[in-house]
Amino acid sequence: MATNKTHYNLVYLMLCCTVAAFGGLLMGYDSSIISGAIEPLSTYFQLGPAETGWAVSCIQVSSLIGCLVAPKISDHFGRKRSLCVTAIIFAVSIVGTALAHNFTVFILFRLIGGLAIGLACVISPIYLAELSPSRYRGRTTALYSICCVGGQSVVMLTNFFISKSMTSAVLVDTGWRLILSSALVPCIALLVFISFIPESPRWSVFKGRDKEALTTLGKISNLEHAKTVFGEIKDSIKTDIHSKVKAKFTLNKKTFPLLIIGIGLALGNQLSGVNVIQYFGPTLMKNISSDNNTAMFLAFVLAFAQFLGVVVGMFLLDKVGRRKLLLWGALASTVCLAYSFAAFYLRFAGVYSVLGLFAFMFLFGITWGQVIWTVLGEIFPMEIRSICVGISVCSLSVANFAVSTTFPIMNSNPYLQQVFHGGFPLLLFSGFSLLMFLFTYRYVPETANVPLERIEAIVLRKYYGRDIEDDVEPVHGENIGPLGDGIK
Repeated sequence: MATNKTHYNLVYLMLCCTVAAFGGLLMGYDSSIISGAIEPLSTYFQLGPAETGWAVSCIQVSSLIGCLVAPKISDHFGRKRSLCVTAIIFAVSIVGTALAHNFTVFILFRLIGGLAIGLACVISPIYLAELSPSRYRGRTTALYSICCVGGQSVVMLTNFFISKSMTSAVLVDTGWRLILSSALVPCIALLVFISFIPESPRWSVFKGRDKEALTTLGKISNLEHAKTVFGEIKDSIKTDIHSKVKAKFTLNKKTFPLLIIGIGLALGNQLSGVNVIQYFGPTLMKNISSDNNTAMFLAFVLAFAQFLGVVVGMFLLDKVGRRKLLLWGALASTVCLAYSFAAFYLRFAGVYSVLGLFAFMFLFGITWGQVIWTVLGEIFPMEIRSICVGISVCSLSVANFAVSTTFPIMNSNPYLQQVFHGGFPLLLFSGFSLLMFLFTYRYVPETANVPLERIEAIVLRKYYGRDIEDDVEPVHGENIGPLGDGIK
């Protein structure tokens, strides 16, 4: 147990977590870089609405593969080396899309980038959750969202300046290639800094690398506490010969509720429509401003509003709690998106036309934009954490694909434009946000300041309304007493 004598090396912890969170920065940068390139790219390759949607959303198809293989890669090679592989795949994708001479080649390398996004979505949150003390876990895992949204904000600003410095003809000819190639910078940064961070101590114990785990824990907190933590992790993972046999994931009364919550939160994150604003920000803004530079700048302001929200939310996660933030965020999204629909439908002028979207992005950043990544890294037991996070993120990618593919079609539909003036998608997203409030209220418990190994029981109690220990075998295959996550 943590005591008043426990001391944490927060500088070291935050530096390690920041480097690992660069996986989120790469994801945010690479997924959103298309927002500034999609219109000139569509002109260059002469794409229709459906092809434009495919150019943006195709990465979600391959990200499913990334999510599915990430558990095996990260469990076999470790979280640290897996992040390194992710950065290399990102770099290959960036170079390929920037140099693509036809649309088929562009899609091929965009799909490779999606594979890296799937890996980053799973590996980074797991590493952050496993390295962090429970009292700081919300703060450190929020770094993933900060880097992700920060990358999106930098993308929007980069898009704005590149677009502003070129004529429309130059932007169509070569400008979009420059926009896409700018994503190499965070890739190189991650590859340089990743050598300085340790492996996850939980993964090290899981693989029998006790000395390595104890050394890492000793760098995070004082030696006495590190030894206590090491013992609790070792006990909770059951590293004896009997439990070293690889656990097989099966659906039962314990794993099914965990997956329902993980998948539900992942779907809710995307059905809010936040990535439509990230991917198609300039296109969406052209519904209220015909000037390309103005649309680009408004898209940057929207992304920056979310970034500010994530920074604010980082300090609220452990104080306010995950559940409250999710509930408040779902209600706020419902109201803000409903207002935005009204603004588009009634054609509000000036700042009133985008006020709801700015509020939505800021409040989403405080709540859903970061909380789900923390919760997904927390709610699953160690033995099935990678596979369950992978499945949850797969569902997120499916929802992202559906939303990103259908938006250009809805936005360019003559009937919907005539009747709703570009606001129809916002009305749908508002309705989905209301559904996520109801889902969170019913199924999602509070996990703030709860050791990782105790969270499973809390989640199941919330789902069933009672303890079920006597009904079924635990996920781990053995009855394990309530242990701390070790790093408290």
